[in-house]
Amino acid sequence: MVVIGRCMGCVLAMGLLAMDAALGEPGDSLAVRASEAMERATRYFVSEVATHGGYLWTYSEDLRERAGEGKATETQIWVQPPGTPSVGFAFLRAYRATRSGIYLKAAKGTADALVWGQLASGGWDYRIDFDPAASKRWHFRRDKEKGEPPDGRRNTSTFDDNNSQSALRFLMAIDKATKWGSSYHRAVEYGLEFMLKSQFPNGAWPQRFPPPSRGYGGYYTFNDNAINDCIKVMLGAYETYGGKRYLESAKRGGDFIIASQLPPPQSGWAQQYDHKMKPAPARWFEPAACNGAVTPRNIRTLLELYLETGDEKYLKPIPPALKWLGRSKLRDHVWARFYELKTNRPIYVTADRRVVYEQANLRPGYSWFGDYGGDEVARLYRRVISLGRQKYLAEQAHASSPAERKRRLGSLEARARMTIAAQDAEGRWVENGRIETSTFIRNVGTLCDYLETVTQE
Repeated sequence: MVVIGRCMGCVLAMGLLAMDAALGEPGDSLAVRASEAMERATRYFVSEVATHGGYLWTYSEDLRERAGEGKATETQIWVQPPGTPSVGFAFLRAYRATRSGIYLKAAKGTADALVWGQLASGGWDYRIDFDPAASKRWHFRRDKEKGEPPDGRRNTSTFDDNNSQSALRFLMAIDKATKWGSSYHRAVEYGLEFMLKSQFPNGAWPQRFPPPSRGYGGYYTFNDNAINDCIKVMLGAYETYGGKRYLESAKRGGDFIIASQLPPPQSGWAQQYDHKMKPAPARWFEPAACNGAVTPRNIRTLLELYLETGDEKYLKPIPPALKWLGRSKLRDHVWARFYELKTNRPIYVTADRRVVYEQANLRPGYSWFGDYGGDEVARLYRRVISLGRQKYLAEQAHASSPAERKRRLGSLEARARMTIAAQDAEGRWVENGRIETSTFIRNVGTLCDYLETVTQE
């Protein structure tokens, strides 16, 4: 018999109490309180915050003001992280940590919302609107399956900001968790066909699909991890379903990364490329340039492909790219986003649309410089090379020792106590008068980290 909902929560609590008794802990132990806090937060999110199972980014404390990347209505949810798929992943994480049915039910609710909003083109727009009249502006998969013509309705799937990719990855995860539930599996199959169809022959993906005939939306796009996240989807599909064509798709994506690397000594990557394989501008404040944010991400993706396939061709572009990153730092751990082609001088764009070499009067609300992970990915590369592929993979798969878990538990206990203390009586984490999905995701992750570690003891 499968026990779900509150009953499963009781079973978990009794198990934790038994464990605490064995450890000499009191009945209201931290483990039990962590489990209860996570359940309260989930029940509040599902019953009060969700719209048809989906979520935005931020809400006022009274839930009257709502927003994703922009202002939203009560009938809208957001796909782009930290929206609906991201919250769904948090629910699935809680389900794996506790086996409580409340979390699987919540995750299925988010999956249902995404299935409802899947476009006829195969992916997702940034938002889904459940208003009966407003939703007619989109042409959904279900409309196509009913034979309804597009009639000029919106049908552009976006890869920007991990939008369609995160939705599809979450649906693959819920498909697996529900033992290949039919509605989720159909959505995944349709989405994976879209991923294959939208990939260019050279292995790249555009920012949007169908790609527009003009403009940067149809370019080969690394900006905001578009191609990198597509490769991650295809590797995940191969791991989950085993189809070799998914692995081949991921490998073609890696081949594009190799082919698009700029020549030495500026051996990084541009943010996007036109169809002649030339670095290309996008929005007015995004010039064609060698990119200090894109380059570390591409190195990481190449390492992931090497670890998956064992093909050393994915390693060859990395040393010259690291060399370029090493000599292009502005200061410790900080790179410019854009480096002028050929001269390698850092460039910026001002609020009045001038390309300049100084950090003054810059267009606000954009990452012009920062720690884009260059040092971190360099350390990762050195570790993979020093250990070798097999030893590195074995190290990653190796379970931590009791001593390691005990050391980790001390830090996690403090974080779990702070997370529980910050929760109000309704189960909310309110910060500066706002309820943020990113806060919910982070705090559920903290409680899962603690519960997973303490139950291993």
